[in-house]
Amino acid sequence: MNRFNLLAAAVISFTAVTASGRSESQPNIVFFLVDDLGWKDLGSWGSPFHETPAIDRLTASGMKFTSAYAACPVCSPTRASLLTGRHPVRIGITDWIPGMPTSRVPNPRFRHVQDRDELPLEEVTLAEILQQHGYQACFVGKWHLGGEGFLPTDQGFDVNIGGFHAGSPPGGYHAPWSNPYLEAYHDGEYLTDRLTDESIRFIRSRDTARPFLLYLSYYNVHTPIEADRQTVAHFRCKVSQIGPTPDPVAERRGETRIRQDNADYASMVAAVDRSVGRILEALNHELIADDTVVCFFSDNGGLTTLPRGRPAAPTSNAPLRAGKGWLYEGGIREPMIIRAPEVTKPGSVCDEPVCSMDFLPTLLELTGLSPEPDLHRDGVSLVPLLSGDGSIEPRSLYWHYPHYHGSAWTPGAAVRDGRWKLIEFYEFDDVELYDLQSDVRERSDLSRDRPEQTAWLREKLRRWQSSVSAQMPQPNPNWQLEDSDH
Repeated sequence: MNRFNLLAAAVISFTAVTASGRSESQPNIVFFLVDDLGWKDLGSWGSPFHETPAIDRLTASGMKFTSAYAACPVCSPTRASLLTGRHPVRIGITDWIPGMPTSRVPNPRFRHVQDRDELPLEEVTLAEILQQHGYQACFVGKWHLGGEGFLPTDQGFDVNIGGFHAGSPPGGYHAPWSNPYLEAYHDGEYLTDRLTDESIRFIRSRDTARPFLLYLSYYNVHTPIEADRQTVAHFRCKVSQIGPTPDPVAERRGETRIRQDNADYASMVAAVDRSVGRILEALNHELIADDTVVCFFSDNGGLTTLPRGRPAAPTSNAPLRAGKGWLYEGGIREPMIIRAPEVTKPGSVCDEPVCSMDFLPTLLELTGLSPEPDLHRDGVSLVPLLSGDGSIEPRSLYWHYPHYHGSAWTPGAAVRDGRWKLIEFYEFDDVELYDLQSDVRERSDLSRDRPEQTAWLREKLRRWQSSVSAQMPQPNPNWQLEDSDH
């Protein structure tokens, strides 16, 4: 039996169909999405400060993707791409909802690019596809893709617990909070623990005759940075033993934190880890761990870069450059794990560049459902990679972020093709080129040394932007050239 037949047999074993036509062993799906979690925030990704034993065990039990990318360096666009398999530019969501107006930017060169404030109902989501094939779908946590009329229950989920238009938890992480879809039980209750309780309650009360999708979208570790009281003392003790925080490094109009040593933030990461461990244990207790695909991802890079003169950002993505809001690797490269029983091998590692749009077609194939290439046109199934002996066609990855962001980012775009990555900065009329194979830190700009490669990638990016009708930033007639912009 060749490797393709072996792979087919592994996927088919998930989806044996009974005489009645119901899928007897169609896998459940648990999707963990952490907000603002950086590429280096986990122990299994080499964090020198945070502690994530449960997630590290999950990493060891499945496939670790070292070059996984979010479709955007901010949350709402990436969240849309995860649910649809489509690039957020096609959907019309290119910034966090509702985005930052240019009135908050000193002397902006460009006008605000207006985009959508909700995921359009005509978009077909993963939950809607699975629901049509008998799945029960539960959404828990942060939605940030629209309010009334555009909630998870309007997009294919049977249950919505805690998801609405807000991007950060109103009222904070400790009850009483102000969430119209999650009433607090008692003062001081920690939001992450409550979302975990609700997720486990769903697992235990589900219809056992049907497969399920549990989409747990944490508000952690998004600001406000509010410590988990169970673990923060431990991390404050660790901080006291490692000395003063190093000075940040300059990043155009911003500056970037270069060491992880924020105890409150570390405790928030630990709360996510505790949650993941509890839910995985619930799968074991229900005897369904071997029937469940588990995915783990973050919506954008960790918050490391802020305008100069601001208080320090909460984490560091080093050795990756910059963080949330930026198109350097620190803003878009994410920790990603997939554990698919009978498909992935424990402890396997994949270095192939993949992106958030790939989840939907991958999960369709793992559940034995037909691909929907007209829908998830920007994503590809990663099942050949998950098996460990397959491959996907080479492709370029694109990012279009024509907005200003509170991290000091200014409008720009980027493309990765193989080892090469090009970033355009519209505000400064310049471009940077990096060889990621030898310079993942993005410290050696090769745009002047390799003008032909630079021009080729720049034209490739232009053609892609045209093909998806990307909105380009328009000049601000009141802009004044400053010395720092030369």
